[in-house]
Amino acid sequence: MTVRILFAGDVMGAAGRRALRLALQEFRGAGGVDAVVVNGENAAGGMGITAAQFAEFRSLGVDVVTAGNHVWDQREILQFIDTEPRLLRPYNAPPGTPGAGWVSVPMAGGWQLGVLNLMGRLFMHPNYDCPFRAADAALAARPADCRVVVVDLHAEASSEKYALAWYLDGRVSMAVGSHTHVPTADERILPGGTAFQADAGMCGCYDSVIGVDRHAAIRRFVHALPGHAAPVDGVATFCGLLAEVDPDSGRALRVERVRRDYPPETGESAA
Repeated sequence: MTVRILFAGDVMGAAGRRALRLALQEFRGAGGVDAVVVNGENAAGGMGITAAQFAEFRSLGVDVVTAGNHVWDQREILQFIDTEPRLLRPYNAPPGTPGAGWVSVPMAGGWQLGVLNLMGRLFMHPNYDCPFRAADAALAARPADCRVVVVDLHAEASSEKYALAWYLDGRVSMAVGSHTHVPTADERILPGGTAFQADAGMCGCYDSVIGVDRHAAIRRFVHALPGHAAPVDGVATFCGLLAEVDPDSGRALRVERVRRDYPPETGESAA
């Protein structure tokens, strides 16, 4: 027996939410997946996630939603993150931070899905704890029957994500990067049985600059003036990583980079 686990890259605004919805409908029609993990920290117009959007993801069949540096952009999350164990923030956040960065979920078929959310420090948040030591602590405390573990490596630098993946090889089933919104063509299974991709990319509109209006982004680079670049709509692209995993050993047996493109829907807002 093997299980199919789908990790979806950062969901960016309405286009990203639509891409996720349509991709999950497609995967169900094509034989299904056994577990879905989604980085949802950009779901609300590129800035955080709302309670309604989290509920929407769960209704689509998403098992766990991870996050990163934008997790607190919607202040309402402080009202519900402690009561939603399947909504994670980075595990290596400072002590006392609301929410949790690890969860173990019982799945149909009797296996356990563990999900760990880590934040990199290079070019990001040096005040966060060391993600390597944090991973050691999380994995040391996992239940004995939780052999399938997916790790969201939310980090800027590919070097840090590669180092984390090699550090975790053989101890987790999937180590997938998020944050840059640009999918990398380096999917592989490491020697110890860990499926890896440096960045799963973005679920959103790629006729943009990492999901936001390209003209506004260009103005910021050219004129060095502050300003908010709103997310854009258009062709909605789903990007993610699909792995087949042996639930008894936790080893990945097959890995596939996934991309799907869907046309815009009339009347949809980009937020």
